[in-house]
Amino acid sequence: MILQAVPARADSAAVQTSWRLLDYIAVDYAGAVADGKIVSAPEYAEMVEFAAEVEKRVAALPPSDARPALVGRAAALRRAIGAKSDVAAVAAQARDLAKALLAAYPVPLAPSAPPDLARGAALYAQNCASCHGAAGDGKGPLAAGLDPPPIAFTDAARADQRSLFGLYQVITQGLEGTSMAGYAALPDGDRWALAFHVGSLAYPATAADGAERWRDDAGLRAELPDLAALTAMTPAALAAELGEDRAAALTAHLRRHPEALAAAPSGSLLAARARLDASLRAYAAGDRKAAADLALSAYLDEFEPVEAVLASRNTALMARIEGAMADLRSAIGKRRPVAEVEAAVSALDGLFAEAEAILAPERASPVSSFLGAFGVLLREGLEALLIVIAMIAFVRKAGRPQLLPYVHGGWIAALGAGTLTWAVATYAIGISGASRELTEGFGSLFAAVILLSVGIWMHGKSNADAWQGYIRDKMARALSRRSAWFLFLLAFVVVYREVFETILFYAALWTQGNGGAMLAGAAAAAVLLIIIAAIMLRYSAKLPITRFFAWSSVLIAILAVVLTGKGIAGLQEAGLLAVDPWHGVPRIALLGIFPTAQGVLAQLAALAILIAGFGINRRMRRRIAR
Repeated sequence: MILQAVPARADSAAVQTSWRLLDYIAVDYAGAVADGKIVSAPEYAEMVEFAAEVEKRVAALPPSDARPALVGRAAALRRAIGAKSDVAAVAAQARDLAKALLAAYPVPLAPSAPPDLARGAALYAQNCASCHGAAGDGKGPLAAGLDPPPIAFTDAARADQRSLFGLYQVITQGLEGTSMAGYAALPDGDRWALAFHVGSLAYPATAADGAERWRDDAGLRAELPDLAALTAMTPAALAAELGEDRAAALTAHLRRHPEALAAAPSGSLLAARARLDASLRAYAAGDRKAAADLALSAYLDEFEPVEAVLASRNTALMARIEGAMADLRSAIGKRRPVAEVEAAVSALDGLFAEAEAILAPERASPVSSFLGAFGVLLREGLEALLIVIAMIAFVRKAGRPQLLPYVHGGWIAALGAGTLTWAVATYAIGISGASRELTEGFGSLFAAVILLSVGIWMHGKSNADAWQGYIRDKMARALSRRSAWFLFLLAFVVVYREVFETILFYAALWTQGNGGAMLAGAAAAAVLLIIIAAIMLRYSAKLPITRFFAWSSVLIAILAVVLTGKGIAGLQEAGLLAVDPWHGVPRIALLGIFPTAQGVLAQLAALAILIAGFGINRRMRRRIAR
């Protein structure tokens, strides 16, 4: 199996400094060169210095597959500036390199919440107005003695070339060679608030009808799906896509009202579709790694949060989206032609559009919330219940009831840990889709490995009279001596994996409203699980020990194969394992069967181990009988 590459880790300050220098080159090169001639020697010397600095800093970044190409592009930019190349070409080179740099060495691009614009205005008056002027025109009382003079934030031509992220970087780190000091000591939220305030000064609110356009035009909302898209895009780039009038109106509105982005409809998949488009552009530009990361982000960060709701309303569509995502990641991983990747993105875009219609608030109903909550808890709970009941029955059959507290302690601790997970995910930090899939994947594989050995062992001890004394005597003592905490750990892992997934699904369902119907669905599923548990415990108590071992070994073997498939699928969805689709294989999530080569082969390997183990057990029985 091929491990998927992950973004390289680097010191954020080093990456941000390089990005800021590139942004400065893209904006200010026009003031240094015109028509192949130097128009400002100091400005040109600064451009040459900054380009050399970028090349040096990029070469010093941690090793990654993308670094050699980045160094080459930085050298090409330096040569272009040395040759006094066309202004537009140099600006494009600088911006493209900046984008590729962030794709290879990601750093935060946006605030975690909409900035407080009133706070930004107060900070500007306190720290910036003395140089840049109260209105941002660069004519503050201290401006006359500064060389170079302060920037005029009201200069629309210059502001069009500057992103909010670029402003945030300058505010954070300052600007070498000028009197602009960095304000890294300010809280992150204050620096973003200041960037938004400064970035709005060139766009008069009185001239903007952006609020109406934003509300009425779904195309605009698709172009800027979140705060990250807004902070990364320059007004000039937005104008190239939407036209100058629409871009100016939208910039004026959103830079003054960033909360409009945070108020986007819950369950919207616009951000996922935007990331797919960005992934396709990166792939077409030859940046396969960035394309893979963006495609994975579209699934984990945007689709995963609404997956539970979609599953409760249209399970077939959810399965089609997961299959189409696997196709896209496989095409990118195998370096398929751009046309093939484009077709995969187009297919996913259409599926996301279908999902958006199904997830619309008006489609939510008490019935769908009830069925969603009922189905999720019953599906996840039944899998854990089967294993825990088998453990309880086994301990009782072995005549060691004193070990039951360890089994019960394991699943009760898992419920408590699940509640803590919900609290942390809700009030402290967000749990990413990748973290969720990794937890589920590794938890499933751990349980599968244990169940493989337990299933084979139980099958071997189901050969009636000759082994009953051994089971009741030696194995009972072995359990009391070595396995009490092992039973606790196994019970904890298998239950926590299901609790973890159930809680995250319920958190997504809760945002859709109909909380009463959801709680009723959960209660109905819990009652049904209790009834099933009582029946299983009562029936298992009446079974002869050898028949119990025989039947339990088959049940545990089936669960081991199921968890193997689910574990591989979880690691694939987290981007840790490659994906090779097998379209001839049906998708049966209940059995852990997913149409990928890695998942199917892993399940076949688990099945082969079980068959071999059961075969060895049968040969041992025949020898004992003889």
